[in-house]
Amino acid sequence: MQDRLSWKSKISFGIGAFGKDMVYAIVSTFFMKYLTDYRLADPVFVAVLFAAARIWDAVNDTFMGVVVDNTRSRFGKFRPWILIGTLINAAVLIAMYADVTLSPVRYAVYVGFMYVLWGMTYTLMDIPYWSMVPALTNDENERNQISAIPRFFASMAWLVVGSGGLYIVKYFGGDNKTLGFSRFAIAVAVIFVVCSLVTVFNVKEKVVATSDAKEKTGLKKMAKVLFKNDQVLVVLLIALFFNVAYQLSNSFALYYFEYVCGVEDSLFSVYTAVAGFAQMGALLGYPLLGRKIKKKVLFVLACVLPAVGYLLLLGAGFVAPQNAALVGLCSVVINVGIGFMLVILTVILSEVVDYGEYKFGSRNESILFSTQTFVVKLAGAFSAFVSGIGLEAIGYEANRPQSATAVAGMRIIMIAVPALLMLACLLVYFRGYKLGDKTYRKILAELDSRKSDETQKVPETNTDEQKIDDGGLM
Repeated sequence: MQDRLSWKSKISFGIGAFGKDMVYAIVSTFFMKYLTDYRLADPVFVAVLFAAARIWDAVNDTFMGVVVDNTRSRFGKFRPWILIGTLINAAVLIAMYADVTLSPVRYAVYVGFMYVLWGMTYTLMDIPYWSMVPALTNDENERNQISAIPRFFASMAWLVVGSGGLYIVKYFGGDNKTLGFSRFAIAVAVIFVVCSLVTVFNVKEKVVATSDAKEKTGLKKMAKVLFKNDQVLVVLLIALFFNVAYQLSNSFALYYFEYVCGVEDSLFSVYTAVAGFAQMGALLGYPLLGRKIKKKVLFVLACVLPAVGYLLLLGAGFVAPQNAALVGLCSVVINVGIGFMLVILTVILSEVVDYGEYKFGSRNESILFSTQTFVVKLAGAFSAFVSGIGLEAIGYEANRPQSATAVAGMRIIMIAVPALLMLACLLVYFRGYKLGDKTYRKILAELDSRKSDETQKVPETNTDEQKIDDGGLM
């Protein structure tokens, strides 16, 4: 039985998520609209850029998982990459939002290069960060906590950036939105570095499988891990549907509240602020609920609540599109479910890590968590492509009143499609996931038994040497 994690380690791990998700939030929430409305970039160019960058990132993610799995240092295999990735990514974020004066063609080249580089450098720290989760503890209750705490801090980051972002931009830049975003990015980058340093200096991995200690991970082994472990594919499909729904809705929220509801700043801020608090509440409650309610029930709630919330938001858009209280209520329903799903995905993927050790004798945390990041990036590529091409297809015109066709298209993309995808997650879970509570506990018991046997077993070579020594002494 390993020592329990201190609260200092748990909170320090969560603080790292606050910084890195502030970075992700400022890009995911604002960068598309920053390009189309403030830099006046063509939506098709933005769609192709975002999709290509995310696909390239997705390919890089799996290789980064192999690199981390093969890292051996006195600081562990995760923390060095978290530090390196943070420093580089913070610098690239600043350059990406820099208030540069270039011709349209040169700016397209510049921002395209920076956006691709940002995704690659974010991977450097994101994969090792989440890969630490199953290496921090193998206690089920602590695993729930360590999965929920960083998600709580991440939701706090999205709350700050989402609800306050437009006001922060105005404070920093006044009417000059590009200058405001540039200064906002610098502030986020500084916070990012500080938060990552807290994690790097205060959190250390504890769970190390002996079978992984000396064995290097190659592409052949990576393929075996991914395709022979049937539960990996199930979890990744759930993650794909969920992330497409979540990212598609997020990427369209600014457009929806400005052009469909007619009020951008106040309604978007209400929606995102309530979303942040609702997610944090769900994340705080999950460890307690996980002890009293079956994981299957929590998963149902994680899928059904967002679907219902999206449908309520659709109805509110017709009945009272500018009613902040109604928008806030819809956001609560949606984001309580999303908060549950954010934790559950981390929990079940950690369970799949243990299942892989049980079935194949190796943990491979970084490979498995890099595949989740791969799926997140793939979902980002798809949602970004649909968003950009969708804007073009529905006849979107920046900074102008939209046609009835454009408004209807925004409703479908922002609300209807995400609701259907959340229900698809539910179908995949019940059809494919087999690591229920009882089954998983049996797997943990078997793993503990194996490790106990390995600890008690004395190698034959050492026994022989002892006999020789005894004989010599006698």
